[in-house]
Amino acid sequence: MILLEIFIKGFWAGIAAIGFAVLFNVPRRTLFPIWCIGAMGGLIKFTAMNFETGIVFASFMGAVAVGIVAIQMAHLKDSPPLVFSIPSVIPMIPGVFAYKFMLGMIALINLENSDAYLQTLIETVNNGAKMMFVLIALGTGVAIPMLLTRKESVKKSEFNKKKKAVA
Repeated sequence: MILLEIFIKGFWAGIAAIGFAVLFNVPRRTLFPIWCIGAMGGLIKFTAMNFETGIVFASFMGAVAVGIVAIQMAHLKDSPPLVFSIPSVIPMIPGVFAYKFMLGMIALINLENSDAYLQTLIETVNNGAKMMFVLIALGTGVAIPMLLTRKESVKKSEFNKKKKAVA
């Protein structure tokens, strides 16, 4: 039963990735690979969470996998890696934690009871910290494979050579 739930969540992560890809107006030839990469990233994240890995590390693992596969797919489909990685990683953003964080911030304004205020403050900071660490994990997880596989530095790139020739 748990395996079926993980596959369903992965499937819908792929569908959400396609939705963001369409929103970003990517080429049609990239839609199916984006679905596959988004579903794979969701499967890795939710499988890791099922094995009681924290949400931050699970999101990082999913984002690294998305980054690695996006680079390979970029070579196959002649598109930039960001076309594949960004829509595929967006479904892993922790919207629930952000929502609870904002609700907690609003609730802190109206509370006067010190015990309730302290409890709400602790929950709000906890949700905000989880949200921020997951976002950092997603960003670094996608960026690390792209930085490691870069073949040349920006100083040696063709763009920089053309720029110097014009100046």
